[in-house]
Amino acid sequence: MKTSDQSVSLLPPARRRNPVILAVLLLMLCWAGVQVAPAARGAAVPELSPNVHLFYYPWYGNPQVGGDWRHWQQGGRTPPNDIGADLYPSLGPYDSGDYAGAVTKHMQWIKQAGVGVLVYSWWGQGSYEDNLVAGVMNAAAQYGIKVAWHIEPYNGRSAASVVGDIQYINNRYGGSPAFYRDAEHGNRAAFYVFESLKITDWAALDQVTQNNIVLAQTTDTSKIAHFSGLYTYDGIAGATAPGWANAGAYAKQNGLIWAPSVAPGYIDDRAVPGNTSPTLGRANGATYDLEWANALDTAKGGLPSWVSITSFNEWHEGSSIEPARGNPPAGFGYQTFEGAYGKTGAAAETAYLDRTKYWATEFETRRGGGSQPDTQPPSAPGNARSTATTETGVALAWNAATDNVGVSGYDVYREAGATDVKVGSVSGTSFTVTGLSPSTSYQFYVVARDAAQNTSPPSATVTAVTKTPTGCSPGTGDLARGKSITAGSTTQNYVPANAVDGNASTYWESANNAFPQSITVDLCAQAGVKRVVLKLPPISSWNTRTQTLSVLGSVNGTAFDTLVASQGYTFNPAGANTVTITVPATTQRYLRLNITGNTGWPAGQLSSFEVYSS
Repeated sequence: MKTSDQSVSLLPPARRRNPVILAVLLLMLCWAGVQVAPAARGAAVPELSPNVHLFYYPWYGNPQVGGDWRHWQQGGRTPPNDIGADLYPSLGPYDSGDYAGAVTKHMQWIKQAGVGVLVYSWWGQGSYEDNLVAGVMNAAAQYGIKVAWHIEPYNGRSAASVVGDIQYINNRYGGSPAFYRDAEHGNRAAFYVFESLKITDWAALDQVTQNNIVLAQTTDTSKIAHFSGLYTYDGIAGATAPGWANAGAYAKQNGLIWAPSVAPGYIDDRAVPGNTSPTLGRANGATYDLEWANALDTAKGGLPSWVSITSFNEWHEGSSIEPARGNPPAGFGYQTFEGAYGKTGAAAETAYLDRTKYWATEFETRRGGGSQPDTQPPSAPGNARSTATTETGVALAWNAATDNVGVSGYDVYREAGATDVKVGSVSGTSFTVTGLSPSTSYQFYVVARDAAQNTSPPSATVTAVTKTPTGCSPGTGDLARGKSITAGSTTQNYVPANAVDGNASTYWESANNAFPQSITVDLCAQAGVKRVVLKLPPISSWNTRTQTLSVLGSVNGTAFDTLVASQGYTFNPAGANTVTITVPATTQRYLRLNITGNTGWPAGQLSSFEVYSS
């Protein structure tokens, strides 16, 4: 569960959804990558779909607007550069009360996504979120966006209190032009009830459901008595759609609302440090496409009443479609949207907004009876394998995929976390990846596509290790001595190489007054690492100082893991200005120091960066 933010009186709990066992997750990922080509357009499609609903979180705060940090510090983080999220907002750690700034920009983006309804995360009468409603609704009204409600599990919530909440919300906010009422279902307001299964008797809802739509969060149709329908929220389960066919069919047979939830991915490692529950990679957008395809699949419950998106901005869980910065603060391990749907740079930051617009249009077209496109993806390429390696390249081959119309080509990807890198596209069944680092392990997979841009499940993953150059080995003793070393910045002639030249009198110094800074040594090949020794010039003129830093490691120079968390280390001339850091036994090729402070000089400084295997 997520830890409490002491500055928030009603901090929402973790949105950890139902656990998914590894086998199911792997099966789910095998089917990631489904895309659907646009349907033929018949009836007019609304600019903003009233049937696509987007979960929206107004629980953020910063000192500039609200007086203190709210939520961004979840997981013990220290904003503004270090926040409780694995992605970093394009707007930075904003305040949900910044109506003219962040909130207005949110509405512009929601409109860009073609979404007509945001579902407001609401935590009880008089809560922080309740007090922001009017400002958010005013901003929404400017862009033609309507507001529905997500009643969260605040302290003391009961069936009776929810009835009172629905009456309160209608009375207090029902006059706003942004207040959502569903024209297709009697102009009733819409309320989603999160974790509805925590309350067993919902008979009290009968007092309000004649004039309001109230949805239970479940696919168990035996648990929705007194509700107007059901939704799922679970962004991980959306990739396998468990129970969706039964839930959708039941809703249709009984005149209820069916609003399955879709998500682009899920990761909360920074917000919930040390969690062991599953995450769901975005696969460059393939995961989002898969979940949308499941939601619109007539074999999985029929065309739904609504599609609910998890989420616009639940940054703690990495499920957001709100633009994420392509160049987040360095040294914190943030992911980005780079490569999503083949886009890079600024276009990648808004890729999920644009893809939501595509799917919203597709949904409305199908609701209007538009013709169906070729939606059948090719089969996965078979027998993917490495046929040769060099110091800087890997040759790959695979067996041809099949398709109901015809395979038009193959895309080759290198695995790199949530934003896998497409390294090439070919029409045949082989490809050589170049520009790699020596002595490094890489993983690749292949995806087939047809002329309608349907994409296959990925092939089996191929692991290959590039060759080690002659004479390149970590050696013994100080593994970093004389090795290649780089830094985020340098002042004058105090270059990074000074830290591995064995001369304690020469040193590296970063740019001044520009933390954080980093310095990275390449050990030439993977090696066991147990100890790092850091030095400054051992002379009295280098007075005692404390540098705050963390130690990170990587096997490929791209994805770095934290080996030793950030803390202060004191360099004292009485101790030869030397600091020894014990590293949990690990095998790495690259070692990086991420430096965030120095009490003796406003820069990172090192005369020796030594690495030992014992």
